[in-house]
Amino acid sequence: MAPRILVDATAVPADRGALCRYIDGLLAALHAQGADLAVACQRADEERYGLIAPGARIVAGPAALSHRASRLAWEQTGLPYVAQQVGADVIHLPAYILPMRAGLPTVVTIHDVTVFGEAEGHDPIRSTYIKSATRTAARRATRLIAPSRATRDELVSLLDADPTHIDVAYHGVDHKIFHRPSEVEVKKVSDRLGLHGRPYIAYLGALEPRKNVPNLIRGWARAVSDHPDPPALVLAGSGGWDDEVDAALATVPLQLKVVRPGYLPWSALPGFFGGARVVALPSRGEGFGLPVLEAMSCGAPVLTTRRGPLPEVGGDAVAYTEPDAWGICRALSSLLSDDARRQDLAEAAYARSQQFSWEASAQAHLESFERAITQYAASH
Repeated sequence: MAPRILVDATAVPADRGALCRYIDGLLAALHAQGADLAVACQRADEERYGLIAPGARIVAGPAALSHRASRLAWEQTGLPYVAQQVGADVIHLPAYILPMRAGLPTVVTIHDVTVFGEAEGHDPIRSTYIKSATRTAARRATRLIAPSRATRDELVSLLDADPTHIDVAYHGVDHKIFHRPSEVEVKKVSDRLGLHGRPYIAYLGALEPRKNVPNLIRGWARAVSDHPDPPALVLAGSGGWDDEVDAALATVPLQLKVVRPGYLPWSALPGFFGGARVVALPSRGEGFGLPVLEAMSCGAPVLTTRRGPLPEVGGDAVAYTEPDAWGICRALSSLLSDDARRQDLAEAAYARSQQFSWEASAQAHLESFERAITQYAASH
């Protein structure tokens, strides 16, 4: 009999960013593979998860879960009660936090440990909480899941985590959502951005220091300032914090255009990525780099860095840059002046993206859950 897996989806934020895409993709694939699922979630998400994983037992927590402090407290007491209520055999915690007294095997996904190696790239208040949660998970969880070999290795080197208790499960990509766009999809996004066919460089992500947006702004401005039809820079994403972003924007010459549309719905992302001259994601640190893979799946030429796991995702199918502004300037200038190379990269990126799937990720998760159950039984 398949084990019943309780997935704690209560931490999904309102902006439905990368954590949401991870949980959605994983749950759909686990359901497709016949997993016995229960899902704890916020009330606003109850119907969504019922549609994503029909047949799963969906347990909506109290309304207070929309407030972080209440959710953290509930995960310590309410989640173990839900696990008992649904007859779970293992609890999957996709967002660092685990109950101290779960009474069951626990598997925690550690998405990245950049907060330890790139502390200045994180909000200091949030980083204190993430550091504590990550250390606790590394010490107390039955098993850990890392989304890349680089993150696994950093868990071992930075936190002294037991490598025999860590499983690597690459993220997947929903190829139905992230696909090569039609001309209509590209035009719709271009018009929405107020560009109306004008070329642009695309960025998607939070405006956090580790995402390196100020150097992207400076590098882009230097690379395109002499172009007769300079590509705009579109900084899309759900906010964040980086005091240097505004300072970098203040140095942009008046003839150049920066667009900050904020959140873009999933339906707009194929046109946004696929319509860009280059998708530039020059991060200083990642746990996996999901936007890189999603842009590749849309057939976009991608520019990123060799930091952390990004070469595991991009391989030889993306262009690389050093994260400093002059490095980004040189890399962008080279790509913008070479139509053939951009086309070759777009084709290679799309082909490589097909190697990543939520089905493969779900299988790796299922194997980790089974190991956790066996390991827990042996120690109790």
